[in-house]
Amino acid sequence: METEQRLPDSTSRDEIPAEKGTGGRRRSLRKRRIVIFLLVILLSAGFLVLLGSQVLTPAQNQSSAAVNPLLGKPAPDFTLASLGTRPAPAIHLASLKGKPVMLNFWASWCDVCKAEAPLLQSTWQRVQSQGVVFVGIDIQDIRSDGLNFLQTYGITYPNVVDADGSVTINYGVTGVPETFFLNRQGVIVKKVIGELTERTLQSNLQLISR
Repeated sequence: METEQRLPDSTSRDEIPAEKGTGGRRRSLRKRRIVIFLLVILLSAGFLVLLGSQVLTPAQNQSSAAVNPLLGKPAPDFTLASLGTRPAPAIHLASLKGKPVMLNFWASWCDVCKAEAPLLQSTWQRVQSQGVVFVGIDIQDIRSDGLNFLQTYGITYPNVVDADGSVTINYGVTGVPETFFLNRQGVIVKKVIGELTERTLQSNLQLISR
């Protein structure tokens, strides 16, 4: 009789701990999922911040930190057709050896190239008598647009066209403007990514004119 009173329903005592254990495991799994979810969010946010900082870093700042494999080595040779309203012979870089050379990669659609064009022209007028050679290299452009650019900014130093992009690739150019400074031995001693300032241009011209 006593046994019947202790079991008022069909649930046995050994089933009750099992249900509690299942609930605990569920709560534990829930906590783990929440922790993992938060970690994924934090890692994703960190990655986006890092990516954003790299994208928004100015090209000139990146140039100081980047290691250029061409620095200290002979500049890749090229022969490119002249860009101008009047017929002119193609320019062969090797023929300029013995003179300090500035190579400026540009394009007519580049706003920064437009900004630095007056500085390049005025500097060229001042240093050409010293034997320094400026060569502009028009890339990824329409010839007529390139010619209009030269006329608009009164550019008189030699310019050429890299029609197939091979020279651009050989120099590792990733955007415009990019400028290379070659010493009298034809070795690249400096590369500047982004707009040239008067100070940067003068210091590098002095460097290659020694």
